[in-house]
Amino acid sequence: MTTALLAASSPYSTGQAWVFWVCGFLAVLGALGMILSRKAVHSALWVAMTMINLAILYVSLQAPFLGMVQIIVYTGAVMMLFLFVLMLVGVDSSDSLVETIKGQRVAAILFGFGFAALLVGAIVKGAGVLPEAGLAVPNEVAGGNVQGIGALVFSKYVFAFELTSALLISAALGAMLLAHRERVEARKSQRELSTERFELPGYPGPKPPPGVYARHNAVDTPALLPDGTTAADSVPGPLRARGSVRFVDPADVQEVADLTEGHAAIPHGDDDEEVSGR
Repeated sequence: MTTALLAASSPYSTGQAWVFWVCGFLAVLGALGMILSRKAVHSALWVAMTMINLAILYVSLQAPFLGMVQIIVYTGAVMMLFLFVLMLVGVDSSDSLVETIKGQRVAAILFGFGFAALLVGAIVKGAGVLPEAGLAVPNEVAGGNVQGIGALVFSKYVFAFELTSALLISAALGAMLLAHRERVEARKSQRELSTERFELPGYPGPKPPPGVYARHNAVDTPALLPDGTTAADSVPGPLRARGSVRFVDPADVQEVADLTEGHAAIPHGDDDEEVSGR
């Protein structure tokens, strides 16, 4: 009876309670996966999972704008920037085996436990003091959820907002500094690259493409030269090594030779008598 009365007097519905417990569990699971993953890319994906569940919690707490910003800005932009930095710098699990600063792991573990103790203590202390309330009244006073957040961000918390933006800029600058490499020698111009290419032994131009002109364009069919002979280099080397070269019909070879020598007319239209007779 008491439980039913408490549930009836609570401003939250049963669905909101289920959303809180399910999304809260998944958010904590994503945070643990980020810490315990051996690969940095997997950790980033776990963080994305945590952010998405936090966005669902924001929407369920009558803050739809904050939930959409959480997905679009943090999950869609910041996390993609983080993944881009990881793939650009090339962070691997083997990099964590050597400590660049002695004792940093012990300090990080102690700091993590201390921060967790402070966080749990604040939650336990404030759980029985703060009354249960949604955002209906603040949204009504501010004229809407977006208006209320905008007024707080650009008035009361403007300096904290700018400091957070500076952190993102610092991350981008750090990625550029880590990925930047000094050139050992001067960059070559297009003229120098072209000159070096023609100085190398062999034919610098492209090889004749496979196929017998317009009759076949298979990759294993040799091309026909203007004199009617086949061009062996037109077939890729692996196919030649396996013996997978298509047989060329001698009639096609003779026809191409006749065309190049002028013994047969080249078709130009439907009024060509020699073409219509074939």
